[in-house]
Amino acid sequence: MKIHLQRELESLKKKILSLGAMVEERVRKVIKALETRDAEIAEEIVHSDWEVDEFEVAIEEECLKILALHQPVAIDLRFISAVIKINNDLERIGDEAVNIAERVAYISKRPPVTVPVNYSLMAEKTEAMLKDSLDSLVNLDADLANKVRLADDEVDDIHVENYDKVKAAIKMQPERVGYLINLLQISRHLERIADHATNIAEEVIYMVEGVIHRHMKNG
Repeated sequence: MKIHLQRELESLKKKILSLGAMVEERVRKVIKALETRDAEIAEEIVHSDWEVDEFEVAIEEECLKILALHQPVAIDLRFISAVIKINNDLERIGDEAVNIAERVAYISKRPPVTVPVNYSLMAEKTEAMLKDSLDSLVNLDADLANKVRLADDEVDDIHVENYDKVKAAIKMQPERVGYLINLLQISRHLERIADHATNIAEEVIYMVEGVIHRHMKNG
């Protein structure tokens, strides 16, 4: 019975990593679409969202099956509990990529507004956080996971700066408020991806150390 459980846990790990790779690719694509204002890539991401949703449901069902059949305890139970939460965070990251794609599709069809919103640095940091959170999951690396937690404040600070810049632009160009709100929402969705990457990192720390870091201050 123990051998069967370990095989199923290994299969489960491969599946959650495959979902992670799928979601990471979508984030990479939507950042490219944002940089180039490419509506075609954006619409491709929107229309393929069902793939992430179906994968997420399959993994959740697999977790519940293992819990019911094997009643795992200790570190195995901790692993399954963490996978259930990581699975949800990955699906939500997929949703945020779709949200950004929808905003990109909107702004790509309209004349641009010059606002010094810092997407490139924010996107770079967010993408790195997601990559590191998934790498920490692959290697069960609590130190790398903690690095992701510490990076979250940097993304939050950029989002606050973007908010202030868009707010100022709305006062100067109220006739373009719809476009400008979409710019602000893109920043918000990137910030949410960073939040979910942080959640994944915290679950990795829980797997490795058995310590729940949610709601703890970074540091």
